[in-house]
Amino acid sequence: MRQRLLALATALLLVPTAAFATFSICAIDPETGQSGVAVTTRVPFVGRAVPWARAGVGAVATQSWTVVEYGRDGLDLMAQGLAPMEVLDRLLADDEGRDLRQIGMINMRGRSAAHTGAKNGPWAGSRQGENYTVQGNVLVGEQVINAVADHFESTAGTGMPLAERLILALAAGQAQGGDKRWGYMQSAALRVADPDDPGRGGDHLAVSIDVDENEHPVAEMKRIYYATAHRLGYRSFSAVAGDDVVELKRMLHALGYWRPTMNAFPEAPEFDFPPEKMRSDPGGFQQYLDKYRKAAEAYDAKWSAYDAEAVKAVDAFRKDHDLAFEGDADGLVDARLVEALRAAYYAEAAASAGTPAE
Repeated sequence: MRQRLLALATALLLVPTAAFATFSICAIDPETGQSGVAVTTRVPFVGRAVPWARAGVGAVATQSWTVVEYGRDGLDLMAQGLAPMEVLDRLLADDEGRDLRQIGMINMRGRSAAHTGAKNGPWAGSRQGENYTVQGNVLVGEQVINAVADHFESTAGTGMPLAERLILALAAGQAQGGDKRWGYMQSAALRVADPDDPGRGGDHLAVSIDVDENEHPVAEMKRIYYATAHRLGYRSFSAVAGDDVVELKRMLHALGYWRPTMNAFPEAPEFDFPPEKMRSDPGGFQQYLDKYRKAAEAYDAKWSAYDAEAVKAVDAFRKDHDLAFEGDADGLVDARLVEALRAAYYAEAAASAGTPAE
C-alpha cells in the first residue's frame, strides 16, 4: 500500500497542470500604474496557481487545465516588450494541450488578449474592454462574464482603487451564478502590483489576498480587503451617547479616573409631577413637562456623551487593570472592560459603605 501511495504522489508531482475551471479579470489602472488580477473558482487554493501580477508589466490569469509557468513566463515575455497576443502565441505554440487551456493577460498599455481552448468545459469564453480582460470556463452562462465586465466598466474614472474595482466586479459575476459546479469547495484570490509600493520583500504587491476555502470566497475577500485597509464600511460606528455612557462615567468618577475633583456625580432630573394633577391641571402639567424636557436634554448634553475626556479615563483604567492590548481602539469599551469596571466599582462602593463585597 505504501509503495502504491508513493507512486501516486510521484505521478501527481510530475503532472504540469492543475484544473482550475473558474472566472477571472485582469486589469490595469493607468492613473496609478497598478496592474491586478482577481479570480474565484469552485476548487480550493486558487491563489497558488492562477493569478499573476508584476509591477510595471501587467497581469496574467492562467486557468482551466492550468500551466502555472504560463503566469511567470507570460509576465517575462510582456516585460520584454511582446504584446499579449504575441505572448499567447509563443506560450501555446508547442503546447499539445492548448485546447484545454484558458489564459487572459494585459500589459501596462492596456493591450489585452485571451485564449479559450476548444475543449474548455461549457460555458467558456472571454470579453475584453478598455484596460481589462475577463475570462471564464465551466460557468452557468455568458451572463457571468458580462456582469464582471459591465461592473468593471461602470467604476472607471470614479477614483475607486483597482483592488476594490476587481473585487466588486468579481462579486457581480458571482451573483449571476459563477462557476456552475455548485456544492464544491470554493476559493478566491487577488493580486495588485504597484511600482510605487515595495510590498513585502520587494515584490511590489500592494495587495495580495488568498481565501483558500470558504463558502462565500468573494465576499470574504471583500471583507478582508476592507478590514485590512480600514476602508469605510468594514465596521459600524456612530456618535455614542446614552444612559450607559452616564453609568460608565459615574463608575469611573467613583474610582477616581474621571473628574476626580468633582465632589459628586450629578443625578439626572426626576419626573415627579403629581399624577392626580395631570387631568385636573393640564396647563400646569404642560409647563412642568416643558421644563423637565429642557432639564433632561441639558443633562444628557453635558453628561451622556462618550467624549475625549471619557475615552482618556477608560484608557487609564484599562492600563491600570492590565486590559490594554496592542491593537485595541482608543477608549475601547468591551465585555472585559465592563466586567472589570463593575467589579471595581461595586468593591469600592462596598468598602465605602463598610460592607464586604461579594
